[in-house]
Amino acid sequence: MLNLPFAIPVPGRHQVGGAPDGADALLIAGLAAVAPGGVLHVARDDLHMARLTDILRFVAPELTIIEFPAWDCLPYDRASPHRDILARRIDALTRLAAIPEGERRNLVIVTTVSAILQRVPAPDSFAAAGLIIKRGQSLEQGRLIDYLVGKGYARSGTVGEAGEFAVRGGIVDQFPPGTQMPLRVDFFGDEI
Repeated sequence: MLNLPFAIPVPGRHQVGGAPDGADALLIAGLAAVAPGGVLHVARDDLHMARLTDILRFVAPELTIIEFPAWDCLPYDRASPHRDILARRIDALTRLAAIPEGERRNLVIVTTVSAILQRVPAPDSFAAAGLIIKRGQSLEQGRLIDYLVGKGYARSGTVGEAGEFAVRGGIVDQFPPGTQMPLRVDFFGDEI
């Protein structure tokens, strides 16, 4: 448990001004420990979001911290958001949808002003969108490929970025959002 040099206010909406860097992280960590629905912190930009997340992970490693970044382009721009940004946003929304509402204590969502203004799909679209694969499980390779294509993965020769997959014989490499490295699924017939 985090020992703070000040009292934690009651859960609710709070505005804090003039706090030195790091003090805001202590306040947020203290609020997350008592707020049954978790804490949403809106940082002014990506740099402040990243700094706050790093400090929170240092001072309160027991917290579940979800970063929700903004797109790196403007709406209606000709350029699409970078795949890494899309992957981080999808991962954040999927992780948030997986946490039952009554178990959100010690949860901190850190986002930016730009990110919170952008529309997102309904939580239901992320709640049951995953596919769980286990060693020894029976699954047709075509079903996995159809699932990946249906979820917006791009087929490529080799997997290098989140949201890509490659098929070589009985091997399907995929790079799901929220992972640091691609994953490999090796099929022996229909058995994983």
